[in-house]
Amino acid sequence: MTVPLGGRVAAGFEPVREAFAGLLASGAETGGALTVLLDGRPVVALHGGWTDHARTAVWRPDTLVNVFSVGKPVAALCLLTLVERGLVALDDPVSRHWPGFTGEGVSVRHVLSHTAGLPAFPVERPARAFADWGLLTGDLAAATPEWAPGTAAAEHALTYGHLVGELVRRISGRTPGAFLAAEIAGPLGLDLGFGLPARARTRCADPEFRDPGWAREVIGRPGSLRAAALGNPAGWLDPAVLGTSWWRRAEVPAVNLHASASGLAGLYAALLGGRLLGAELTDEAVRTQYEGHDLLLDRPVRWTLGMQLDDDGTWGMGGIGGSVGYADPARGYTLGYVTRRLAGFERVDTLVEALHPCL
Repeated sequence: MTVPLGGRVAAGFEPVREAFAGLLASGAETGGALTVLLDGRPVVALHGGWTDHARTAVWRPDTLVNVFSVGKPVAALCLLTLVERGLVALDDPVSRHWPGFTGEGVSVRHVLSHTAGLPAFPVERPARAFADWGLLTGDLAAATPEWAPGTAAAEHALTYGHLVGELVRRISGRTPGAFLAAEIAGPLGLDLGFGLPARARTRCADPEFRDPGWAREVIGRPGSLRAAALGNPAGWLDPAVLGTSWWRRAEVPAVNLHASASGLAGLYAALLGGRLLGAELTDEAVRTQYEGHDLLLDRPVRWTLGMQLDDDGTWGMGGIGGSVGYADPARGYTLGYVTRRLAGFERVDTLVEALHPCL
């Protein structure tokens, strides 16, 4: 069966198309898309494969993918927009804006930089709890930080979106999904969102696991911090959950942003180009807030206000399963890669290796 491949590349970027076609031909990719914007101008816009398990629905430029943690910087940008407007300050205590929040010493900056000490939901819940925003934010409001805020970091794998999102809701009066649609995605024409309306849910790709044991592998060893943080609420990595209408319409900003590749690349182009935040806050947003060992990732990391800063100066975020969004200020490009085949980051690494010589 011939694997469908669509889109275009600018002259000189043909090696990227060849690399993308190779991933599809080898089966490493079964459905995905790549967009690269150079100085805000599209030089790569590719899509290929299928969106469904039966491999009958061909990938389209506007296909949406659950990109998991790629959504964390998007949630952070919603809150940073309110910082830009002077409605909240980075070093404000969370309790100033969230009455009933009991985490002593937790600031807005701590929440944004994964140093709040609340990396796991404290009450055991089933996956369906993600449909109840008030239940999970109430659990977090009553929780005690696991360490003194600001003294250690652990990716707030599932809690990040509810911590950031509840601040957005308390300050703006809108859920994070509604805020994103009205204040960022809508005005900038970006195809991404939390809590998809019915018309957008019809464009979503169905997730496909690399192998049946993939979810158990990524959640981690029982008893570990990673397992506690990723395993509760339980079942959210079950394909029977990820492909449902209720999951796609729920707002789970830490792990259920649905986006196109062009939407992600466009978001980072807007941030890099100064169209989202002022210069001073943009500089602060991409500056290292914490550098050291991440207790959940179990590796060194540099956390900014919502993103990871890599050794090569790029900033952005990857998600479980292989989707990625980031900016490379030194080379002047932004990239969005989305995939339905949940595996590692080898595919985007292959594409970036083909891209850089073209630049």
